[in-house]
Amino acid sequence: MELANTEGAIRSPSAAAETVRASVAGWEGVATHSHRFGGIEFRLGRRELGHLHPRFADLPFPRRVRDELVAAGRASPHHILPESGWVTVPMRTDAEIANVIALFRLNYERTPNADRM
Repeated sequence: MELANTEGAIRSPSAAAETVRASVAGWEGVATHSHRFGGIEFRLGRRELGHLHPRFADLPFPRRVRDELVAAGRASPHHILPESGWVTVPMRTDAEIANVIALFRLNYERTPNADRM
């Protein structure tokens, strides 16, 4: 799961997760929960925006968006469900962490207002 954008020092898994958590959890309406497979899950209303594992994030997108993200090198197909709309994104460096936050933001902005309640 190597992406082209890996500039910067390698961050510890806890520092990477905390950076993403601090950013995403601060957005209006976002709640954090323990994910059923470990890690942190972010929800906006009833909708999961994605979740964090120690060294990567998993986020759901419509298949068309997922294909665009993979083609652009911003994500890889999901590590367990490669044919789904889910993507897996590393978060080891500052550039990768920024990409993960941007992808969470993309999911946040795609969520209809009705789902934010």
